[in-house]
Amino acid sequence: MAKHTCPRAGGSPLHTRPRAVVCAGLVCVLVGAMLSLVGCGENGSKADEVIVNGSTTILPIAEIAAEQYMEENPDISVLVSGVGSSAGIETVSKGSSDIGASSRDLKPEEAPLGLIDTPIAYDAIAVIVNPDNPVRELTTEQVRGIFSGRITNWNELGGPDLDIGLVNRDEASGTREAFKKIVMGDESFYIGAVILPGTGQVRAVVTDAPGAVGYISLGFVNDDIKAVTIDGIVPSEEAVVAGTYPISRILHCFTKGAPEGLIKDFLDYMLSPAVQDSIVRDAGFIPITAKEALGG
Repeated sequence: MAKHTCPRAGGSPLHTRPRAVVCAGLVCVLVGAMLSLVGCGENGSKADEVIVNGSTTILPIAEIAAEQYMEENPDISVLVSGVGSSAGIETVSKGSSDIGASSRDLKPEEAPLGLIDTPIAYDAIAVIVNPDNPVRELTTEQVRGIFSGRITNWNELGGPDLDIGLVNRDEASGTREAFKKIVMGDESFYIGAVILPGTGQVRAVVTDAPGAVGYISLGFVNDDIKAVTIDGIVPSEEAVVAGTYPISRILHCFTKGAPEGLIKDFLDYMLSPAVQDSIVRDAGFIPITAKEALGG
């Protein structure tokens, strides 16, 4: 949309400018304001604007996707904010945003809101230990016991007589939030754990400390650490897509009714190889399109 600006009147202070110049400026502001309202949608967004609101977990994907989309479509604005999944669902249901990003499923009471789901990625979390640790299998209950501080030595899990070095993420971490919801439930994290701000730091500590245990997004697992089996399921892309790996979830983009027009175009871009094969994977997630690639 073209910008509407007024010429400066010689740079003189406003109160010394001629009355005609001041009036012209006021008219120009009013005209610009009126023009900015043209094409506004029912939700307050403009016809050339998409508002994405919600999950902080999805925020890195949405922000980079929006930047690339706007580079390819310079006349379009995509406004992205991370205020949490619940807020995203609420705003899109009330019409104050076009897309509600959510890292959780809809609750039963949200089912009647008329929201349509466009899944954009899988998120899976691997529990990692030092490669020299002989423990290779854990249950979800055992993982909960470890991170709550109830289990403190690897010999309680069939391993060596070695203190467990607990490594956790900080409270700003979306991975921590997901792990808390999926694994910990009503139990609290052990307050004596080492708290680290990033995936790389967690992986580095577990690599160097024989008794350490932590968790990271599955996409960041490498040969420096070992991802243990959970409830008999090996953490893999295939298991996540099949829905059998227990510490996983789907990342959603909800719309009020079926997406149309510019909203649909942006969501289609989110599902394109430009986003799925690079941005989604770079963020440590699994592309939602992996199901098709795996023959699902």
